[in-house]
Amino acid sequence: MKFLTPSTLLDALHWRYATKQFDPSKKIPSPVWEALEDALVLSPSSYGLQPWRFFVVTDPELKAALRVHSWNQSQVTDCSHHVVFAVRRPIDVEFVDSHLARTAEVRGVPVESLNFYRDIVAANLLEGATSERLHDWAARQAYLALGNFLTAAALLGVDACPMEGFDPAKYDEILGLPEKGFHAVAACPAGYRAEGDKYAGLPKIRFLKKDVLETL
Repeated sequence: MKFLTPSTLLDALHWRYATKQFDPSKKIPSPVWEALEDALVLSPSSYGLQPWRFFVVTDPELKAALRVHSWNQSQVTDCSHHVVFAVRRPIDVEFVDSHLARTAEVRGVPVESLNFYRDIVAANLLEGATSERLHDWAARQAYLALGNFLTAAALLGVDACPMEGFDPAKYDEILGLPEKGFHAVAACPAGYRAEGDKYAGLPKIRFLKKDVLETL
């Protein structure tokens, strides 16, 4: 395993920005996009449950329909891939069991050996205080995936723009998400910046490290 140098990581993070204008003529090459798909799949989540699905919109007509309900932001139609981050509804014991079945399959253990873990997840997530705000919990997991996607994209030289500026109910309707058991919570157009995007060259506005980081 060959790891990045600190300077390579920081250069990529300084390079990235919330892209306001994409070049519609530039598409993400298949090998690069496949790596970004894998980065999404490898995103961390609480309990490892992955209560999400990522809907990748590339069809021009679908993107145009979504743009209408995204404050008419041009990134939605001009990007190469428009990723909609959606969370599962409902999150129930059947879903937990499907995760445990996958765990047993990947690790080569009897699913019964995971019963203790199953009881912990059920008690803390489905029966405890979290059960009353389960959708909020799931949305936070989706944002972990969104952050992972943004960093991975930057490291691959792909531009992206995290978005909350859209109507989730309309996204759900257009993409048929309720029928699939999901609800949109965030979106992220990805592609390559247009040469005329004035925001690309602006310095980042961040608080000083001493104002946001404290070592105890």
